[in-house]
Amino acid sequence: MTESTPTPGQIKRWRQYLADERAEASVYRDLAKRREGEEHAILMALATAEGRHEQHWLALLGAHAHPPVRPSMRNRILGLLARRFGSVFVLALAQRSESRSPYATDIDATVAMAADESIHEEVIRGLSARGRTRLSGTFRAAVFGANDGLVSNLSLVMGMAATGVGSTVVLFSGIAGLLAGALSMGAGEFVSVRSQRELLDASQPTQVTLTAAPSLDLENNELVLVYLARGMSREVAEHRAAERLGKFGCDCDPSLSVPPEDVHPTDGHESLGTAWGAALSSFFFFSSGAIIPIVPFIFGMTGVGALILACVLVGLALLGTGGVVGLLSGASPFWRGLRQLGIGMGAAAATYLLGLLFGTVVG
Repeated sequence: MTESTPTPGQIKRWRQYLADERAEASVYRDLAKRREGEEHAILMALATAEGRHEQHWLALLGAHAHPPVRPSMRNRILGLLARRFGSVFVLALAQRSESRSPYATDIDATVAMAADESIHEEVIRGLSARGRTRLSGTFRAAVFGANDGLVSNLSLVMGMAATGVGSTVVLFSGIAGLLAGALSMGAGEFVSVRSQRELLDASQPTQVTLTAAPSLDLENNELVLVYLARGMSREVAEHRAAERLGKFGCDCDPSLSVPPEDVHPTDGHESLGTAWGAALSSFFFFSSGAIIPIVPFIFGMTGVGALILACVLVGLALLGTGGVVGLLSGASPFWRGLRQLGIGMGAAAATYLLGLLFGTVVG
């Protein structure tokens, strides 16, 4: 910590830190207003920690704390989103913001402050994980559907145009690709998610042990086999069987008893979403993606100009969907967007070249 008169550069940096700490504390308080119980308490504790960091910079700045400066653009946007939405997207942004803290390399920040920021990232990651789990099933289908619609229909349009057919044929080929792909995606997601849920249902333990236990042969305690098959050790299996039967003693460790919160297992289907939700998401998001490449043709454009505009529109959409995926995963939205763009444009370019080749051969 600097004890001498701070330099203008230090004052500027400390003021920015002070403004950002205040903004982050406000974000956590706004997020806490939309939550209850444990999540509310966690977010308020994070706001309190940011308040401690604020006091550190105030102590260093002294009279130089005024006039206050505006928070960074990232924190201003984060604050606006927190006040208006408070969703998992805001938590994902907050997680990324905490991961980019400069305190670890700034000699004017304490070691404890740098450690706080690292822990805050993990806390927000944990809170975000709950929302990501709830979103993952339907969101996966939605993102996959939109990207598939964008890439497959752009590739179809590019390939058909490269063969030299008229713009009307290209347009109706795109419409056919939209309808066929959307129906296929919807049906495929419905079957996929429904099958996964049925497999989970078949694997979930039932309560048959409660009804069958009183009639079991105590000398051949097959209830132990049930718990062994579920992956328990023999000691734990024998203890659970003794609890269920209630007819003979056991010298097992009492800690092996079933905790109250484990009596009703959590729903393993939550991350899958519903079959209808996944199907409808896939259908509509595929359609929303697949219509973009044919927009220029719908409005009467033809030739190379229509293809260039289609590529531009699809490219922007791919950057957007890739950025959203990056944001929710806590990664860089920019690089995830570029990855989506590269994959999509690469597929379209390959199909265009194949269309040129096919048109040359047929012609």
